[in-house]
Amino acid sequence: MSRSHRLLTLLNQLEQALNALSLWQVAPPTQEKLMSSEPFAIDTLSPIEWLQWIFIPKMKWLIEQQQSLPSGFAISPYFEEAWKDRGETQAILLLLNQIDEVCA
Repeated sequence: MSRSHRLLTLLNQLEQALNALSLWQVAPPTQEKLMSSEPFAIDTLSPIEWLQWIFIPKMKWLIEQQQSLPSGFAISPYFEEAWKDRGETQAILLLLNQIDEVCA
């Protein structure tokens, strides 16, 4: 299985996991909030919003456009810290760790 295909599968599973926990949002944040230049848009978006409205769409776009995928990043440490008191997010954290491995 190619790296792109594996990543797309994980992104779809991430989307499903967010839906299963009723964390998937219907209405997007304002355009102003999406334009943050801070890592993870920490100044304007919640971790869930960043995943849903920035990370997942950007990664899927790169895959669909057959662009080179970023590598050498790790997003799971941010989410592990942000959700350290939220046990219900363990399935999401597992998927984020797998995404980190694919993009290592």
